[in-house]
Amino acid sequence: MALKKRVAIRNHSAEANLFARRTFITFIGVLIVTLILFSNIYNLEVNSYQKYQTRSNDNRIKILPVAPNRGLIYDRNGVLLADNTPVYSLEVIPEQVDDIKSSLAEVSKLLDISQERQDKLLKELKSKRRFKPIELYSRLSEQQVSLFSVNQHKFPGFFIDARLKRYYPFADLTTHSLGYVARINRRDSDSLEKQGLAENYAATRNIGKLGLERYYQDILHGTIGHQEVEINNQGRVIRTLDFTPPIPGKDLTLTLDIELQMIAKRALSGKRGAVVAIDPRDGGVLAMYSNPSFDGNLFVHGISSKKYKKLLDPKNNKPLLNRAVQGYPPASTIKPLLALTGLDAGIITPETEIYDPGFYQLPGIETKRRDWKKWGHGKVNLTKSLEQSCNVYYYDLAYKLGITRISQMMEKFGFGEYTGIDLHEESRAIMPSIEWKKARYNRSWYTGETLSVGIGQSYWSVTPLQLSQAISILVNKGQIKVPHLLKATSEVVINSENVITKEAIVTEYAVDEKPPIILKDKHYWDIVLDGLHNTVQKFGATGHEAFAGSKYDAAGKTGSAQTANIEQGEEYDATKVKESKRDNAMFIAFAPYENPEIVVAVAIENVAEGGGGANAAPVARQIMDQYFGDREIISKDKTKHPHHDNVYHQNIKNTAGNQ
Repeated sequence: MALKKRVAIRNHSAEANLFARRTFITFIGVLIVTLILFSNIYNLEVNSYQKYQTRSNDNRIKILPVAPNRGLIYDRNGVLLADNTPVYSLEVIPEQVDDIKSSLAEVSKLLDISQERQDKLLKELKSKRRFKPIELYSRLSEQQVSLFSVNQHKFPGFFIDARLKRYYPFADLTTHSLGYVARINRRDSDSLEKQGLAENYAATRNIGKLGLERYYQDILHGTIGHQEVEINNQGRVIRTLDFTPPIPGKDLTLTLDIELQMIAKRALSGKRGAVVAIDPRDGGVLAMYSNPSFDGNLFVHGISSKKYKKLLDPKNNKPLLNRAVQGYPPASTIKPLLALTGLDAGIITPETEIYDPGFYQLPGIETKRRDWKKWGHGKVNLTKSLEQSCNVYYYDLAYKLGITRISQMMEKFGFGEYTGIDLHEESRAIMPSIEWKKARYNRSWYTGETLSVGIGQSYWSVTPLQLSQAISILVNKGQIKVPHLLKATSEVVINSENVITKEAIVTEYAVDEKPPIILKDKHYWDIVLDGLHNTVQKFGATGHEAFAGSKYDAAGKTGSAQTANIEQGEEYDATKVKESKRDNAMFIAFAPYENPEIVVAVAIENVAEGGGGANAAPVARQIMDQYFGDREIISKDKTKHPHHDNVYHQNIKNTAGNQ
């Protein structure tokens, strides 16, 4: 008999209880999750609001540094010497480029950038920060800008930027004074970091490298600004939220006169040398020109290695060298200062005479020191020694003074020291002494060397700037004005609403002075100055020919410096020696005699024939003619200075041109 299958009877009550328990557990779980969710929301929206708001803003808002406009530079008459002109440049942010080398090659092909430039850029990129924009190529033409703009989508990380770049309208005429700006390199960056100035240069690409651009970098640069912009997820700027304008750098007004610079360049055309003109009343440098020079604009945009090698080539006469602040043997231009030293030391008086047979011998020594005039000058007193530049007189004076007294007095006039001019490139040159030679060569000083110092030779070297300062001290009768190029600065005014106004604050340069030189008798100054006046105004004197017919009352001193030794008994013939062995021509002058307004120092290297009177003095004459123009300034006391005559006497033509 078949058994019947059992049928399970469902327990609805148990199932209902099970469902209820599960529902409760699920509800509890959902409630816990909901509480956790709301807890997190609360934490995010309330507790961590500021934190995530900041992060959001960082992603949405970007602070961009804005470089200040560099201060302009003007000459004393308001002529613009250093300007800022707009240029377009190609820039790149390396971290946004997958393959910088291939991308650079493609964009260089598109814009026709040379392989040499590409190689230089790749080298520079290695030392730059990858997250900062880097300038690849400046001065893009309008055609290059248009061409890149059309193809920009092919080059992520590359973009065109418009900036102001330095421009020097007078090119090589002002380079050695103004200097130039160039790209900030790793060394500059490290220096800015150490000084705590890096933040202020966040958007700046160029920095002063030479001259006034370097010396006054801080005040020319200005203060950085910034703009707060909103960007999208691709980094594109949507709108500007806030803008703080940068404060432009201060403008500089210089003591330089660009017209005098032009005259100096023209006068030195085809020659190697320098001209420095100073206003002795305040030490302001009126002209400072070194020839040959170079165009500072070449360095602003990055000079090619080919052009730089050309500047370094010795055949091009070292245009990078600022000869105005480099040393030359002073030759006879320092004889007035030696005469002053002799007077103050009581070694000579204005009436002291010696006999000049054409040579000088030390007691017990066979060697003869020659005068420039073979047959000598006969009886010579102090005034005549300056008028005729008698070497024998100063051999004897130097011997009696000794090197110690000479060096001590010359140091007071600034020789062997920095003048304090506002340039970093100045040389101290050399003021020899017993101690100097011992420290330099570990040798004793010889009396024969003192004789050479007496005519501005031997180890002694001076810069044209030092020489002009020394003569300024002489005409000021001991008062020392520190030479300077800066006349005044001007800066814009920022009002209370952080807006730049058109007003400007002008600050005049404060003239620096040093303790004066005090002589035992103040009349010694006049005695020497009268000798310099005669040197130019008296017929037959060494400086007369160059200034014959001038409308102003000038004074000065000639000089010719040997650059190579000549054996005793040999005759110097410029036509038979190498150019590099020829004499240098020197000249110093000031005018007007009674109340000097200008002092000029000229140095010309390796002249073909003649000396300071024939070569350097005419350069100083051109500078002074430009300065005085049509003004006629002669001595008020005609009885004291009877040498004025605008008629040139051929029969008394200057035979002392070599001095």
